[in-house]
Parts: sequence; C-alpha cells; structure tokens
Amino acid sequence: MDKAPLVGIVMGSDSDLNVMQAAAEILQQFNIPIELTVVSAHRTPLRMVDYATTAQQRGLKVIIAGAGGAAHLPGMIASITTLPVIGVPIKSSNSIDGWDSVLSILQMPNGVPVATVALNAAKNAGILAAQIIGTSNKETNAAIHAYKTLLQEEVLEKVETLKQKFFNSYDR
Repeated sequence: MDKAPLVGIVMGSDSDLNVMQAAAEILQQFNIPIELTVVSAHRTPLRMVDYATTAQQRGLKVIIAGAGGAAHLPGMIASITTLPVIGVPIKSSNSIDGWDSVLSILQMPNGVPVATVALNAAKNAGILAAQIIGTSNKETNAAIHAYKTLLQEEVLEKVETLKQKFFNSYDR
C-alpha cells in the first residue's frame, strides 16, 4: 500500500504543470510521498479553502503552491493553514516577465509567511520541502545529504575538466 502523502503540490491551473512537475520529481527521488492537484484561488475558492483546512488532517507536513499572474494561491493557502507553505512564482502567458507572480508571493504581510523560491524554481521548492521533512525523518535527511554530496562531486568534476583544458586553475 502507498504511504500517505507528506507534501501537497498545488497549482492554480494545469498549464502550470510543466513547471510544478519538477517539485514532484525531486520529491519522488527522495521517496517522499506527494499529492498533486489543481486548486485555483480565483476559480475554485471553496476548493482551496477545503484543501488548506484539511491538509494537516490528511497528514501533509508541507504545501508547495505554484501560481502565475496575480499569484494569490500560496498566500491564501498560508492564511488558512499552519503548515509551512512554499510558493513557486510562475511566469504565465499573461505575466509581466514573471515579476507580478514573484512580488505577489514574496510580499506577504507579517503573520502570513510564504517561503518563496525563484521564478519557475519548483525543483528548489521540492528540495526545501524535503529539507523540512528531513528535520524529523532520518531517511529523508540522509537522501538530501547524498543529493548535496552528488552536487558537490559534479562541481569538482567540472573543476578537474577545466584544469585539464586550461592548466591554470584555482586548486583547493
């Protein structure tokens, strides 16, 4: 039987899936069970309220909410739940270079925090959610450590490639 989801991933529209899929993929890589759905702050506000008010009862520990344009979804969810909410601003088709989404998620009033990642950076949202889960789950913490070690090794391999190609390189 599948484990109950620990991270909820919501987006304002299915057109956001191409961005939000990166969060789902990295969380699956860390073996963290997820749920993924569309919840629109503007078109389905009652669904949004139901999702946010029942999230903790369903076992969720973190919610990742992606939205473009006015991008109210992450903040509205954060206003309803006590769970950590990570906002992913999405550059949508009606966006002003994504800044409208970034600022709508980033500029939350005191008392309603939303952790905000870079524009279209759903993968970072997934990693942050995993790190939150990892504070109380040894297996997840070990998986994150292994992932970050791999990132470090990839950079060091690139350093070696540069050393071989250009001979003079910072070597520490």
